[in-house]
Amino acid sequence: MDSHSRSSVIIVGAGVSGISAAKVLADSGIEDFVILEASDRIGGRIHKETFGGVSVELGAGWIVGVGGKESNPVWELATESSLRTCFSDYSNARYNIYDRSGKIYPCGIAADSYKKAVDSAIQNLRNQESTESRGDCSKITESPSTPMELAIDFILHDFEMAEVEPISTFTDFGEREFLVADERGYEYLLYRMAEDFLFTSEGKLLDSRLKFNQVVRELQHSKSGVTVITEDGCSYEANYVILSVSIGVLQSDLIAFNPPLPKWKVEAIQKCDITVYTKIFLKFPYKFWPSEPEKEFFIYAHDRRGYYTFWQHMDNAYPGCNILVVTLTNGESKRVEAQLDEDTSREAMEVLRDMFGPNIPDAIDILVPRWWNNRFQRGSYSNYPIISNFQVVGDIKAPIGRIFFTGEHTSERFNGYAHGAYLAGIDSSKELLEEMRKDNERNSESQTLLLEPLLALTGSLTMSQSDTVPNLHKCDIPTQLYFSGKLVMTKAML
Repeated sequence: MDSHSRSSVIIVGAGVSGISAAKVLADSGIEDFVILEASDRIGGRIHKETFGGVSVELGAGWIVGVGGKESNPVWELATESSLRTCFSDYSNARYNIYDRSGKIYPCGIAADSYKKAVDSAIQNLRNQESTESRGDCSKITESPSTPMELAIDFILHDFEMAEVEPISTFTDFGEREFLVADERGYEYLLYRMAEDFLFTSEGKLLDSRLKFNQVVRELQHSKSGVTVITEDGCSYEANYVILSVSIGVLQSDLIAFNPPLPKWKVEAIQKCDITVYTKIFLKFPYKFWPSEPEKEFFIYAHDRRGYYTFWQHMDNAYPGCNILVVTLTNGESKRVEAQLDEDTSREAMEVLRDMFGPNIPDAIDILVPRWWNNRFQRGSYSNYPIISNFQVVGDIKAPIGRIFFTGEHTSERFNGYAHGAYLAGIDSSKELLEEMRKDNERNSESQTLLLEPLLALTGSLTMSQSDTVPNLHKCDIPTQLYFSGKLVMTKAML
């Protein structure tokens, strides 16, 4: 087993929270850290790929929460980096709902159905709050049943619309959302951040403290330090570790803890849901869909909830790209991940032909991300219940000895978002720095307590030397002083 020199801190994961945590450490003068990343890149669930001649975001694709009373720190980073973005107006989506015969539901009917769904969601929320507080079972409103109701229910809840839930991201940072449409990708913000404290050359991160393809499989921890063991047999030792892996990875068996995590910690981790969010990209030889800005998002009403429901054309982001995106979540995501891409393309084309007729061309390329089957992610983002005991979030975040936990799932206010991951990394590092300060103080106090009796002994020896050895002067005190056979003080200490 290869071994490495001991570091102050090991950071597991080079996603948003791992990079922001490392930056705080570096800015505070802690430079002997190591970042262990399981893949061959930084970014985690922020990941771009070239598809159809443009950059598309497989994971996080929007900067969510802009224009409010507080400034979103990720939006600030994007502004500083001149990242190209496009405003996304979801409010028009409800007026672009297609039935299976290709007709768009009239605006009035769509608006009424949407209002009914919002009112129903708010009532269910109040019922849940009432049940939580009083323990009784209040009346639950009717579940959606028609294709249109199912489609609206899907976009309301699977896309976290602000008008249903009082989400901190929207109430604090603002209700506007911007799609990242930059050839450098969303990940460019992370590279800019990393360049501040990691060695780079010709745009590449070459710092020896950032180690790729290091899959952490075991984390040994004790009162004196931590040892991290990777899949290829490498062993890394440190005083502390910041664990920035996703909640999905924590719920899996990828990393073994030795000794095991306490029961309360494991139970809290298992209580958090992980959402799987899949954006499927389809490239076409030419455009056959309405491409006006207000038609950017359109909805397919099917009698199966979430079946290729939410669509977006990429013309606003990349004019002339001829790319459509359809978003699936959870059960549908897992189903599609398990099948061949050609089967997924066939299903998507059947839906598109329902909406736009039988004569539209086949897709010439398809890209299907697989976040659920990626063992380094195991999902897209955390999803706490609307009525949630914040003790669960606190327990997930709480350090265990020298292990500190970070990531978007540890953010009470902004879990599930890139800015939540960014702020969580900063918070975790600040918490660790405070613990390091306290640890140093404790060490200083214990050293003082050890030295005090020895200093007293030395003082009494000096004061009584004329009585015991008449010709002994202070400068003649032995160079070294031993106690129980061990060297405890040298002349330089006196």
